[in-house]
Amino acid sequence: MTEPVVGDPSGPSPSGPAPPPAPPSGPPVAAPTAAAETPAAAAGAADPFALVRTRSYVQLLVLAGLIGVPVSAVAYGYLKLVGLLQGWLFESLPTALGFAGTPAWWPLPLLGVAGLLVAAAITYLPGTAGHKPAEGFHAGGAPTPIEIPGVFLASLATLSLGVVLGPEAPLIAIGGGLGALAVHLAKRDAPPTAAIVIASAGSFAAISTLFGSPILGAFLLMEASGLGGPMLGIILVPGLLAAGVGTLIFVGLDSLTGFGTFSLSIPGLPPFSHPTGAMFGWAIVFGLVAAVLGTAIRLVGLGLQPVVERRSLALTPLVGLGVAGVAIAFAEATGKGFGVVLFSGQSALPTLVLHDTGWAVGTLVLLVVCKSVAYGFSLSSFRGGPVFPSMFIGAAAGVATAHLPGMSLVPGVAMGIGAMATVMLKLPMTSTLLATLLLASDGIGVIPVVIVAVVVAYVASAWMPQTPADLGKILNGASGPQATTASGGAAAPDPGAAATTAGSDGATVTG
Repeated sequence: MTEPVVGDPSGPSPSGPAPPPAPPSGPPVAAPTAAAETPAAAAGAADPFALVRTRSYVQLLVLAGLIGVPVSAVAYGYLKLVGLLQGWLFESLPTALGFAGTPAWWPLPLLGVAGLLVAAAITYLPGTAGHKPAEGFHAGGAPTPIEIPGVFLASLATLSLGVVLGPEAPLIAIGGGLGALAVHLAKRDAPPTAAIVIASAGSFAAISTLFGSPILGAFLLMEASGLGGPMLGIILVPGLLAAGVGTLIFVGLDSLTGFGTFSLSIPGLPPFSHPTGAMFGWAIVFGLVAAVLGTAIRLVGLGLQPVVERRSLALTPLVGLGVAGVAIAFAEATGKGFGVVLFSGQSALPTLVLHDTGWAVGTLVLLVVCKSVAYGFSLSSFRGGPVFPSMFIGAAAGVATAHLPGMSLVPGVAMGIGAMATVMLKLPMTSTLLATLLLASDGIGVIPVVIVAVVVAYVASAWMPQTPADLGKILNGASGPQATTASGGAAAPDPGAAATTAGSDGATVTG
């Protein structure tokens, strides 16, 4: 999703100063959002709702509502196609080939093919087939129409063939690209602001279908793009409208197809009333452990990424084989099957939490380790999002600690999810909401300890090395970790000088 530029949609030049150029090896840097940076924004600051009273804004809302229909239908079809392909490739195909069940070695050829397909899409199709997940979750520009096929095919191969990444980043990109395309087709001379806002609305509609909540989708995109100030509501309204219309479309498609809809909540959890003092202590532990584990995962991805990119067609399949090897090793050691290590973890997470008694603590610890290694490998070379693998790893850690003194299942899962998502996404508000919504009615009671775990994880991860170069400096006897830019230079000494946070790749995102 591209950050909306504040201004009158009917005006000839709504954009403010161009954003600073991205470092050669990093993702796009989010455009500044300060309202005072453009004359239109300065005028809007006096009466930010003046724009709402214009005919052009009403037209923009109508278009946003309309774009929610096709984007949600595409997102629905995309997610169902991924699910069908996963079932066919990992369950039906082995049986059709004459195997009694799925062989233990089955992930090896599929993950190798995934690497070849993704590398081919990145190399030969226009664009980069989506953002590089090792560089963190950020709000980049919407793909152009010619780049959408690359995003679609690379992410479809990634998700369908078992790579440990989620669908949220491709959906945001595809929704944004379709929104921008709709504006171009409807009115070729539309002002840039209209295209940006409708592209954002398309991203809202697409991501809301995945999370089953327009509000959660709004939090994610708002925090990732750094929206703020008096114009926040004005810019969010078209996106919320598109997401709301898209949710209705999802319900309608469910009634027509019977495929079902998506929801993050896990029903049937044991009741939870309120946190205890011991749980607040465990929240600090969760935050610190997540900071170390999440940083290690990210550094694995960032360290492998430049190596693989030099010879992607040859090395990406090898990374896929590495992911498969980790999953097979876990299955052979535990008898639990390789499926819990592969894939994003979105479908496996409720089963893991609801059947926690069927897992030994040692098996859960091994699962966290293997899923983390496979996640780091996947971040380096494939195309997808970081949300669901981080949630799954955090939940598995929470289940493993559920029987420790002063702990129980619900707060353990919530703190694990919130802390791990915070480290991997660098979005503390969204991570808190993810953890609490997942636990349905129990989520209200665990909010205090989730907040503690999230804050500790967020601050502790900022003290960790942000790039492999930072880690090398520390290992070579540097004075200590410090915030760095994507190029490895030291950040501004005054952290309060600007309301920014460092992304996992070091690029700054306005917060």
